[in-house]
Amino acid sequence: MGIASLVLGIVGVVFSFIGLYLPAAIIGVVGIILGALGRKRTPEKKGMATAGLVLSIIAVALALITYIACMACVSAANSAINSLA
Repeated sequence: MGIASLVLGIVGVVFSFIGLYLPAAIIGVVGIILGALGRKRTPEKKGMATAGLVLSIIAVALALITYIACMACVSAANSAINSLA
């Protein structure tokens, strides 16, 4: 489960950088769950599960921050266009 969490964390971070916010958030949440389970069940691969957990948390945070920033930018552009009309 540690390897799956690590892979999902990496994919989630990449998705959040290229603008796929919803898939990045979903993949990140699944990675968080798998990372937490991996830390409990396999103590010999605890480091990989921890890395996956951290990357998944970063993926979810980046997806949310970028989504909020994009919505703020769209809202500002909408209000600027409406003030011109």
